[in-house]
Amino acid sequence: MRDIKIPAGIVSALGLTQIIGYGTLYYSFSILSPAIAKDLGLSLEWVFGVFSLSLFVGGMFAPIIGRHMDKVGAATVMTAGSAIAAATLALCAWSPSVMVFALAIVMLEISSGMVQYQAAFATLVENEPRTASRSITYLTLIGGFASTIFWPISAALTGYFTWREIYLVFAALNLLVCMPLHFWIMRAGKAASRLDPNRAPNIVVGALPPEARRRSMIMVSFAFAILGFTLAAILAHLVPMLRTLGLGTMAVVVGSIFGPAQVASRLINMIFGTKLSPPMLAVTSGLLMVSGVFILGLSGNWLPGAVAFAICLGLGSGINSIAQGSLPLYLFGSDGYGAVTGKMAAARLAIGATAPFIFAIAMQNLGISMALIVNAALGFVGVVAFGVVATSTRRPVVSASQVSDQPQ
Repeated sequence: MRDIKIPAGIVSALGLTQIIGYGTLYYSFSILSPAIAKDLGLSLEWVFGVFSLSLFVGGMFAPIIGRHMDKVGAATVMTAGSAIAAATLALCAWSPSVMVFALAIVMLEISSGMVQYQAAFATLVENEPRTASRSITYLTLIGGFASTIFWPISAALTGYFTWREIYLVFAALNLLVCMPLHFWIMRAGKAASRLDPNRAPNIVVGALPPEARRRSMIMVSFAFAILGFTLAAILAHLVPMLRTLGLGTMAVVVGSIFGPAQVASRLINMIFGTKLSPPMLAVTSGLLMVSGVFILGLSGNWLPGAVAFAICLGLGSGINSIAQGSLPLYLFGSDGYGAVTGKMAAARLAIGATAPFIFAIAMQNLGISMALIVNAALGFVGVVAFGVVATSTRRPVVSASQVSDQPQ
């Protein structure tokens, strides 16, 4: 059996576009939002309300985007998505009224679903399903630097440009860097098909028996959505929450641990995680996140407890990003991968969009510590769901082109 290599060029190109995509379309918003609110005469809460609405609408469009990826190719969707992202960033920059701005932000989140991890994972599966799980790990390692790079870049640019001018710069990055790279990946895939039109089908068979797939699809979507809620609720309030707990100036320091821990988990998994199955990877990620939130709920303003919280949350979040791409491939196979991940993204994004608001109410009515413990308990339900699915698998993933080589 020939050795199948990781498509390093495609992974590297997608890594760069993920850094730009997440940096310009997601992470920069929190930095630019105060200037946006001031310029448009809005409260900061209203601006973030529009952003939450855009996340919800983006989640509703995820299944449609997923089906189109299966139909025309994920790289084709990413190429179009980069052009749409550039256009909507330009529309944001131009927006003369609050309504136009709100419409542009909603459209921006829809375009995000065409260029961020959901589409990138599908592109890797489409290119080489048998190495896609490893490629996803490499990709998330690179993409994990998006916040580290674009938070300071966005903050530095505010000293020289208005938020509208910054969005025009970001539009140019999506149009002149991301779109050509996505176009190259699309052309490379088509060229490979033309060179060898009679090659054996390159398909990964899922590890679930047919009768268990519907139930498992529901449970995996539910688990990702619940743990997505747990994570989104914490991240939306991270630094202010830590300050309210009594950590003072150390709140920022503790919060800054999250990013490096997230990248470290992906690096550890890349080196040592080859023997851990995707279902167990999902269970591990959930346990780490839940443990971190629970530790903070119990430790309060105790600094070592807060540090342990940030490390566990970051480690779990980093692994969770890998599981979002590798677990559906492992369980359901590569056929229809875009549609499957689109449905999962819809549930995760829709529920995650409500998390900051619901958690804020919980903190106000229950207190921060009790709200954290309740949030951790909710997340544990998702971990249990992952565990149930893990017990349903009947065989390892195999390639359809290699079925004849497998023992019967």
